[in-house]
Amino acid sequence: MSNIPSELRYLRSHEWVRLEEDGTVTIGITDYAQEALGDVVFVELPEPGALLAAGDEVGAVESVKAASEIYVPLTGEVLEVNGILEDAPETVNSDPYNDGWFFKMKLEDDGELNDLMDAEAYGEFIESES
Repeated sequence: MSNIPSELRYLRSHEWVRLEEDGTVTIGITDYAQEALGDVVFVELPEPGALLAAGDEVGAVESVKAASEIYVPLTGEVLEVNGILEDAPETVNSDPYNDGWFFKMKLEDDGELNDLMDAEAYGEFIESES
């Protein structure tokens, strides 16, 4: 079974969201997603300053066996992207919830967080996909 941290929120497209103490959010892909992709070789991320709407396609993750789009889970502005992934995209595989994060955002409406799945619901979702 994949690692599903309880403090995060999740999307059906396998992105996770962490609400930070300063009110920003950090976004990445789940352990389940990185396992399904295999060895990640490239990550395309949005530009800092980009204004995004929930559901927008904002980048891609490429592995030796597949490519998958990255969707933004919430509406807001991209504040920062994870520069580590440019030179070490495999960090997504080794540490998807910490060093393998994709980007940070300032939310337009933090109420959107309530629309995302909690860990239990996400666990049930991936079990139903298997």
